[in-house]
Amino acid sequence: MRLDLTPEQQMIQATAREFADSQIRPIAAEIDREARFPHETVKRMGELGFMGITIPEAWGGSGADTVSYVVALEEIARACASHAVIMSVNNSLYGAPLAQYGTDAQCQRFLRPVASGHAQGCFALTEPQAGSDATNQATLAVLDGEDYVVNGRKRFITTGREAAFALVFCQTDRAKGHRGISAFVIEKGTRGFTVAKTEDKLGIRASDTAELVFDDCRVPRANRLGEEGQGFKIAMSAIDAGRIGIAAQALGIAAGAYERSVAYARDRKAFGVPIGEHQMVQWMLADMAVAIDGARLLTLRAAFLKDAGRPYATAAAMAKLFAAETAMKVTTDAIQVHGGYGFIKEYEVERAFRDAKITQLYEGTSQIQKLVIGRDLLRGGHDRA
Repeated sequence: MRLDLTPEQQMIQATAREFADSQIRPIAAEIDREARFPHETVKRMGELGFMGITIPEAWGGSGADTVSYVVALEEIARACASHAVIMSVNNSLYGAPLAQYGTDAQCQRFLRPVASGHAQGCFALTEPQAGSDATNQATLAVLDGEDYVVNGRKRFITTGREAAFALVFCQTDRAKGHRGISAFVIEKGTRGFTVAKTEDKLGIRASDTAELVFDDCRVPRANRLGEEGQGFKIAMSAIDAGRIGIAAQALGIAAGAYERSVAYARDRKAFGVPIGEHQMVQWMLADMAVAIDGARLLTLRAAFLKDAGRPYATAAAMAKLFAAETAMKVTTDAIQVHGGYGFIKEYEVERAFRDAKITQLYEGTSQIQKLVIGRDLLRGGHDRA
């Protein structure tokens, strides 16, 4: 595995860092406070190629590798976790399945505008009774002539309100269980497709999280992605790749909180010296730095394996698990380093703390990652770089 970035990867990283510092960071606190979707900066991310960074150039994307995606996403997340998850969903959960399983006609219609940043896509798998147990799909799609009639609801859908297209997973044959799940692209504005509500969340508040409702929604057969019964396979492959993106997001949240803590420890004085000269603070900073480097290496390893065409699902689960736990621990300690100032919004580590929590929950909780890893180990697996 390469430990140094190629010139192209370094350029992508630098571009993401400059954009995040100059255009995202100045508005991050405001859009968090107002729970406001950042339309202008997301549009600019599309113009820079980040909203379709891993999507082939043939479909409007940048055609970059997964390592480039990881380093760019970390830089975006350092400034604002909401921007990072919008970028992650667009690439990993919506764009990648379309690029892999879509027909040319489907990619032209449903992928090109999303990859180029002119529209957003969302991934609608979770339901009120289908979270960690994604096989328990209740949303039903029944073939009627050349259309499927879809009925059901999806919960906790990132970018669900703002997205022009939803990749929706439905049962088409209940008797077959998870082998009876199929995937469909449903356009916003289709009759019978409504956004019921937008959630008021603890963190990533500038990224909308919506409930989608389908009531006798007619979807053309041509909108089915892949074959009937292939939906669960499509969903799981998207989530495997998505976990690399969430690991990068968690890494960026942790890195941003750590950098603010180091700066504060240099400036803040107690007992006549900067608090960074006190051993207890040095130890907290040292623990942060070690954990962040570990999370970065695990995330890059998963990205490297994916780019090499090698099995990476377990490596992605490991990266997501460790990076999410690191983000929660680092942001907790960052508040401790800041003392009382860490508890108020002005110093930003409070926002990082709130944003970090979701990385332990979505695209598989930390407990689910442990199940994925443990089962693979018992089968004699374990991806190695």
